[in-house]
Amino acid sequence: MVTRRDFIAATIAAGTLCAGSGVPLGRLAAQGRVSQEQLLSFAPVGNVTLVHITDIHAQLVPLHFREPEVNIGVGAAKGKVPHLVGAAFRQAFKLADKSAEAHALTFDDFAALARTYGRMGGLDRIATIVKSIRAQRGERMLLLDGGDTWTNSWTSLQTKGQDMVDAMNLLQPDAMTGHWEFTLGEARVKEIVAKLPFAFLAQNVRDSEFEDKVFESSKIFERGGVKIAVIGQALPFTPIANPRWMFPKWTFGIREKELREEIAAVKAKGADLIVLLSHNGFDLDRQLAGRVEGLDVVLTGHTHDAIPEVTQVGKTLLVASGSNGKFVSRLDLDVQGKQIKGFRYRLIPVFADAIKPDAEMAAYITKARAPYEKDLSRVLGKTESLLFRRGNFDGSLDNVICDAILSERDAEIALSPGIRWGTTVLPGDNITFEDITNGTALTYPACYRMKMTGARLKEVIEDVADNIFHPDPYYQQGGDMVRTGGLGYTIDIGQRAGSRISNMTLLKTGKPIEAGKEYVIAGWASINQGTEGPAIWDVVAKHITLKKIVSTKALDSIKIVGAN
Repeated sequence: MVTRRDFIAATIAAGTLCAGSGVPLGRLAAQGRVSQEQLLSFAPVGNVTLVHITDIHAQLVPLHFREPEVNIGVGAAKGKVPHLVGAAFRQAFKLADKSAEAHALTFDDFAALARTYGRMGGLDRIATIVKSIRAQRGERMLLLDGGDTWTNSWTSLQTKGQDMVDAMNLLQPDAMTGHWEFTLGEARVKEIVAKLPFAFLAQNVRDSEFEDKVFESSKIFERGGVKIAVIGQALPFTPIANPRWMFPKWTFGIREKELREEIAAVKAKGADLIVLLSHNGFDLDRQLAGRVEGLDVVLTGHTHDAIPEVTQVGKTLLVASGSNGKFVSRLDLDVQGKQIKGFRYRLIPVFADAIKPDAEMAAYITKARAPYEKDLSRVLGKTESLLFRRGNFDGSLDNVICDAILSERDAEIALSPGIRWGTTVLPGDNITFEDITNGTALTYPACYRMKMTGARLKEVIEDVADNIFHPDPYYQQGGDMVRTGGLGYTIDIGQRAGSRISNMTLLKTGKPIEAGKEYVIAGWASINQGTEGPAIWDVVAKHITLKKIVSTKALDSIKIVGAN
């Protein structure tokens, strides 16, 4: 088993600083003075290697992505991983300030450090890492994709996910599960899955009429003489978080009882190691691992948590591999007598400057993006501020989106979903159409305009708050708080559902929101079928083009209490 000290030694060997130079990895990589071998250095252990990627959100090329500044844990998760940020996170994992790993995993000094260390991710770099591990481990390796893979970029939207499907076919995973994939619609998902050369697993998706399984629940692989059962777990709350009308014949849910039955079934088939390939989210999976016996490894996704150590829940190993292609997880296991006797883990940061692109994948990406390059590279304006997405309450990119909605849709209040994916744009950089679509490209983009009473508005915000801050992870449906423009309020995290939101104020007048009064509300990503309005990316693109220079700051209109 690898200790924390082993981890720190490994990260130093892998290139946080080039030995003896004191010069940051990103700058050295740009000068060609840090080798790929240093970054991928890993001493193999045991007879099985699990490689995990998740929440790529259709990002084919390297990008900047800032980790959260606010990530509040509630209930049993309060003050625990993954709800540590900034200095607290670095202290917990003994990461040196301003180091490569600190930049990859925390938010502080992001703009300055991004200039030093460069972009992260890129499927061609991920392919290089995967092929390197395959070359080392051969038939001991299993590559598993945690979902949120096919959608949420402009090219994936235009190709209905085909660009990502073809890219992943080149990467050759052994199995995947899903979430945003389902927003391509039932027919399209079935069409893609039928042609996949690998397994699409989701034990918790059933036919709503007959309760038949829609997808395979599990698959058994033999690696290193070990029979590995991989059970798929799609996001349980997909019909709540996303439009139900897109997959009307399917039901989801956590399905603990069925999961226990599946574990028993694969054990009866001789499974030596049981892996849950999950899109539940970290807190839910941590609770699930404590409630359901028989899971050896849980590869978690959905909440975009990147954690440089394995979290142990009893005998279960819980792995969180981040998002947007920033990391690849490698977990080596020594499996003997149906038990894990030892393991070694590395969360591999995908620094694009340090890793040579895989030629085959790079050629494919160039070809796939070529028809859309003119749109993708179109400059809309420039930003004076750091534009980022992730955070429980505040994302500066979301502030720009809300400003655009207020202006272009002539609304008093703007609502924008608290989704976690999207490029970070550095101060002084141009804002391209790709930057905007990386934060807005979904299959239900209509920017609606409607009237809503103050009472109904409070209900909407209370409902989102409970999805995120319910103390029981089984009732947390993911995402961050709905972003608001033109509205101020106080939220008490510790209160019960329906009682968290108070002091709602219309910012342009400074007057309290009245329960019985109607307000003009505009927003996007409504889950209601037939929603009308211009596509959100057109609304934002027009707004930025007119402004030319974008500047935004952290909101002071939301007061948070009860978080400590």
